[in-house]
Amino acid sequence: MVDAEGAEFQRKVALAFFAGLLILGIALYWGWALMYDTWYPFTRGNIGIYTIYVPLIAFGMIGIFLYKKKPAKA
Repeated sequence: MVDAEGAEFQRKVALAFFAGLLILGIALYWGWALMYDTWYPFTRGNIGIYTIYVPLIAFGMIGIFLYKKKPAKA
Protein backbone atom coordinates (compact mmCIF):
# COMPACT_ATOMS: atom_id res chain seq x y z
CA MET A 1 0.00 0.00 0.00
CA VAL A 2 1.13 3.56 -0.64
CA ASP A 3 2.26 5.62 2.34
CA ALA A 4 0.62 8.97 3.16
CA GLU A 5 3.38 11.07 1.60
CA GLY A 6 3.28 9.08 -1.62
CA ALA A 7 -0.48 9.32 -1.83
CA GLU A 8 -0.35 13.09 -1.30
CA PHE A 9 2.28 13.42 -4.03
CA GLN A 10 0.15 11.37 -6.44
CA ARG A 11 -2.87 13.55 -5.67
CA LYS A 12 -0.87 16.72 -6.36
CA VAL A 13 0.50 15.36 -9.63
CA ALA A 14 -2.99 14.36 -10.79
CA LEU A 15 -4.38 17.76 -9.77
CA ALA A 16 -1.60 19.52 -11.70
CA PHE A 17 -2.28 17.37 -14.77
CA PHE A 18 -6.00 18.16 -14.76
CA ALA A 19 -5.32 21.85 -14.13
CA GLY A 20 -2.99 21.74 -17.13
CA LEU A 21 -5.77 20.25 -19.26
CA LEU A 22 -8.11 23.05 -18.20
CA ILE A 23 -5.54 25.75 -18.92
CA LEU A 24 -4.66 24.17 -22.27
CA GLY A 25 -8.32 24.03 -23.31
CA ILE A 26 -8.94 27.67 -22.39
CA ALA A 27 -5.70 28.81 -24.04
CA LEU A 28 -6.54 26.85 -27.19
CA TYR A 29 -9.97 28.49 -27.41
CA TRP A 30 -8.60 31.99 -26.83
CA GLY A 31 -5.73 31.49 -29.26
CA TRP A 32 -8.01 30.11 -31.95
CA ALA A 33 -10.57 32.87 -31.43
CA LEU A 34 -7.95 35.61 -31.66
CA MET A 35 -6.27 34.01 -34.68
CA TYR A 36 -9.48 33.57 -36.68
CA ASP A 37 -11.30 36.62 -35.27
CA THR A 38 -14.42 34.73 -34.22
CA TRP A 39 -15.71 33.69 -30.80
CA TYR A 40 -18.46 31.41 -32.07
CA PRO A 41 -17.16 27.87 -32.75
CA PHE A 42 -20.51 26.27 -33.62
CA THR A 43 -20.57 27.10 -37.33
CA ARG A 44 -19.95 24.28 -39.77
CA GLY A 45 -16.42 25.40 -40.63
CA ASN A 46 -15.37 25.86 -36.99
CA ILE A 47 -16.77 22.72 -35.36
CA GLY A 48 -13.38 20.96 -35.40
CA ILE A 49 -11.90 23.25 -32.76
CA TYR A 50 -14.99 22.68 -30.61
CA THR A 51 -14.31 18.94 -30.57
CA ILE A 52 -10.80 19.60 -29.27
CA TYR A 53 -11.18 22.23 -26.58
CA VAL A 54 -14.46 21.07 -25.00
CA PRO A 55 -13.08 17.67 -23.88
CA LEU A 56 -9.91 19.35 -22.60
CA ILE A 57 -11.92 21.81 -20.51
CA ALA A 58 -14.44 19.18 -19.39
CA PHE A 59 -11.84 16.61 -18.30
CA GLY A 60 -9.82 19.35 -16.64
CA MET A 61 -12.79 20.55 -14.60
CA ILE A 62 -13.91 17.04 -13.65
CA GLY A 63 -10.40 16.05 -12.60
CA ILE A 64 -9.95 19.20 -10.52
CA PHE A 65 -13.26 18.56 -8.76
CA LEU A 66 -12.24 14.96 -8.02
CA TYR A 67 -8.71 15.68 -6.76
CA LYS A 68 -9.20 19.07 -5.12
CA LYS A 69 -10.30 17.90 -1.68
CA LYS A 70 -7.86 16.02 0.48
CA PRO A 71 -9.14 12.62 1.58
CA ALA A 72 -10.31 12.35 5.17
CA LYS A 73 -7.88 10.82 7.62
CA ALA A 74 -8.88 7.41 8.87
